[in-house]
Amino acid sequence: MTEHGEVDEVLAALADPTRRQLVDLLGERGEASATALAAALPVSRQAVVKHLAVLENAGLVTSNRVGREVRFAIRSEPLAATARWLASRAARWDRRLAAIKRRAESGQ
Repeated sequence: MTEHGEVDEVLAALADPTRRQLVDLLGERGEASATALAAALPVSRQAVVKHLAVLENAGLVTSNRVGREVRFAIRSEPLAATARWLASRAARWDRRLAAIKRRAESGQ
């Protein structure tokens, strides 16, 4: 997948507030089961499993079977790649705005 494809997947997955909450919870806990995550959210375990599948498809979480339980954990690289992409876009806009400011202040 290209960098833009990965960023698109991450942004689409994070567009949902419940999925962002799941990312936050996994970031705090390190790893957790869908049952443990559902206990912290106002949605059913089945809904959490569906949201985790979207996050896993976007590469944001991994799943690991431990006995009868499936535990989920965050993968930081897709988040870091998306943050780098956003930072590069912000830097472009900062340069453009600085150029506009210079022109405006110089009277052009």
